[in-house]
Amino acid sequence: MSNRIASATGLATYSGDALLDAWYPEPALGAKPAAVTGLERGIDTDSLRGVRVEVIHTTSNLDEAPETAADAYLRLHLLSHRLVVPRTINLDGLFGLLTNVAWTSLGPVAIENVTQVAINARAKGVYLNVFGIDKFPRMLDYVVPSGVRVADADRVRLGAHLAAGTTVMHEGFVNFNAGTLGASMVEGRISAGVVVGNGSDIGGGASIMGTLSGGGKEVITIGENCLVGANAGVGISLGDSCVVEAGCYITGGSKITLPDGKLIKAKELSGAHGLLFRRNSVSGALEAVTREGTWGGLNDALHKN
Repeated sequence: MSNRIASATGLATYSGDALLDAWYPEPALGAKPAAVTGLERGIDTDSLRGVRVEVIHTTSNLDEAPETAADAYLRLHLLSHRLVVPRTINLDGLFGLLTNVAWTSLGPVAIENVTQVAINARAKGVYLNVFGIDKFPRMLDYVVPSGVRVADADRVRLGAHLAAGTTVMHEGFVNFNAGTLGASMVEGRISAGVVVGNGSDIGGGASIMGTLSGGGKEVITIGENCLVGANAGVGISLGDSCVVEAGCYITGGSKITLPDGKLIKAKELSGAHGLLFRRNSVSGALEAVTREGTWGGLNDALHKN
């Protein structure tokens, strides 16, 4: 599709001319934004935080790069509202449009004003908690998708896509423009640009390489019914029904021994189905063999969210 349009009405927080955040309760695909009742009650000038809050109307052409911070926020909302899936809309230049913000218990605050806001708050008997300084807020402060469980809100950024049935445990992490496409267990890290298929488990401490830094160019997909074991990691895509043994890290350049003794780079197996990646406990060699049996699959009771 070309000229895909999204639109929304929301509330924007400004410090001077700088947009600190934008909240779109009901973003929509198409040029006509959904009507949101009562937003005007959120219009405010907050002297405690030194900000003003205004109603904002935003339209985005999803095939073109975002042009403003409000446009960037709309695209992040579309992902977290599950109106689009990761890697399907243009996010080029998004980082440069967003500013670092102090995300606090009172709402977004300009970094240079944090000390004064803390003073203002204590004068009213309120203690300011700063949750973090980042370009991205916590997803759950803006979007609470149905059918998911997130144990620690700090671990999921706005712009994450969590499909129904997903559980993100305390040490799990999901970045923006990344996430799950079905019921999944996330106890490890899903980096930006990574998608995880239905029925897959990202084990405790496991890592999936993204493309934001380090020179990586491989856009990684984890197929359906896969297991990335505890403290394991992957820098290649996995097809369906694959297992990466606990503690085993596979990058694109890793040398993999096949059952016939042939030695290849792991990237040659990227996207292949039904493989078990393991480290030989005697020789120390990384091996890929055809999987047999089942790793057990997800616990259905944990994912009825």
